[in-house]
Amino acid sequence: MVIFSVLLVIAIIVLLAIFFYYVPFLLWLSAMVSGVHISLLQLFLMRIRKVPPQIIVRAMIEAHKAGLSTITRDELEAHFLAGGHVERVVHALVSAAKANIELSFKMASAIDLAGRDVYEAVQMSVNPKVIDTPPVTAVAKDGIQLIAKARVTVRANIRQLVGGAGEDTVLARVGEGIVSSIGSSESHKQVLENPDSISKLVLRKGLDSGTAFEILSIDIADIDIGKNIGATLQIDQAQADKNIAQAKAEERRAMAIALEQEMKAKAQEARAKVIEAEADVPRAMAEAFRNGNLGIMDYYRMKNIEADTSMRESIARPSAKPEE
Repeated sequence: MVIFSVLLVIAIIVLLAIFFYYVPFLLWLSAMVSGVHISLLQLFLMRIRKVPPQIIVRAMIEAHKAGLSTITRDELEAHFLAGGHVERVVHALVSAAKANIELSFKMASAIDLAGRDVYEAVQMSVNPKVIDTPPVTAVAKDGIQLIAKARVTVRANIRQLVGGAGEDTVLARVGEGIVSSIGSSESHKQVLENPDSISKLVLRKGLDSGTAFEILSIDIADIDIGKNIGATLQIDQAQADKNIAQAKAEERRAMAIALEQEMKAKAQEARAKVIEAEADVPRAMAEAFRNGNLGIMDYYRMKNIEADTSMRESIARPSAKPEE
């Protein structure tokens, strides 16, 4: 009997727990006290649809207290089932209403489903955010490298949060504008004397178009002087020209050596032909003697002419200097 009583009590407790889980009476009572009209049946159906009643009811209470009576339970449930953050959206709508920022539930839910923090976006619309750019390196027309750092003050553009570019795009555009501004300066001294000229030029380009932000100001925080790129390029160009000239001179020298070798080869070939021809002379003279075409007097006359020629060449040749 005692065991039966204990089991009965346990069963009653379990049934009550299941009942109050599917029919959250205390949550319904809290909503009614706060002025939010919702039936127990709707809370029960939320459990069936696997929608946490606590999240929906707390969001409805917050919206009701903030005067946002246009938000309905069906909209909140649909946003939750779509994978959105109901509490974050309601927080953003309340903050936007207090700051007189026009923001509808449809727009806020779209921003939230797009993966952006809509509450943070509303806060950024009220309190603009300062973004520090990484060091941007640019070269003026006089060849001096400048390294600039900028601080960009942006405000969230609620209308462009869906489909608009993020902070990386803004920083990239600002960096491009700084490079363009410094690159168009005649001298790096002009940039150092008037750094605000960079900000004015960059702001005139409308860099925030198509982004989720509105650029309020661009301030040049620091400018440092880097390398003399112009001088470095001139040195590199001079070295390159020198290497080219040396290569061309080496090419000409190689061609001259090749031509000299070719001429020597041709001279040796001609000399060989002369020697070969001279070797044929005695045979020709012997043949002439045998045939009677050359007499002994003709031979001696030829020898005399050769001796006379040799003497004349020795006389014409300059004498060697005596050794000191």
